[in-house]
Amino acid sequence: QVQLVESGGGLVQPGGSLRLSCAASGRIFSMSWTGWYRQAPGKERELVAGVSGSSSTWYADSVKGRFTISRDNAKNTVDLQMNSLKPEDTAVYYCNLGVGGIHYWGQGTQVTVSS
Repeated sequence: QVQLVESGGGLVQPGGSLRLSCAASGRIFSMSWTGWYRQAPGKERELVAGVSGSSSTWYADSVKGRFTISRDNAKNTVDLQMNSLKPEDTAVYYCNLGVGGIHYWGQGTQVTVSS
């Protein structure tokens, strides 16, 4: 069983930065794809950024150049550095881990960008 625990959300002013962290249990982390999704009120959950086991990354167009995803296979963690935050980045952010066709989710962490 894989468990994902997110941390690092909060309230930040426009233009500010936050770093989200996701810690995974289990021994499959290094073989997995990991990513961060977000869901704003009234909207569907969307993929924000992802990183493969070989550290290939993918970003949604809306966050390219502002967000950076990174993983540490030794520590079983995947982080999302978010810079130049905008009000439209406000959402609940979820960590996701996929391996063998199975996806696991964290509980979510709230990010609010507001002045």
